[in-house]
Amino acid sequence: MLIEPLADKSGKTKSGLYIPETAEKERPEQGTVIAVGPGKVNDRGVHVPMTVKKGDKVLVTKYGPSEIKVDGKEYMIAREEDILGIIG
Repeated sequence: MLIEPLADKSGKTKSGLYIPETAEKERPEQGTVIAVGPGKVNDRGVHVPMTVKKGDKVLVTKYGPSEIKVDGKEYMIAREEDILGIIG
């Protein structure tokens, strides 16, 4: 799935607090799901559809997803296993 990160990389929270770079690396990332694939095929050959959908806000592990840039904008590519939870 393709995820657009919610937090900016400046180390500043929405409330204006600055987070040290060392702390930033250890916490999960938040993002909005931009696109999802069809799912995967399990060990038994059965198609398992994705449980997340486009528009969901998710928490993903810091080191699970791959980071990419498209037209100067940063995105993450993640597997469903990298999702820690869906934010209400």
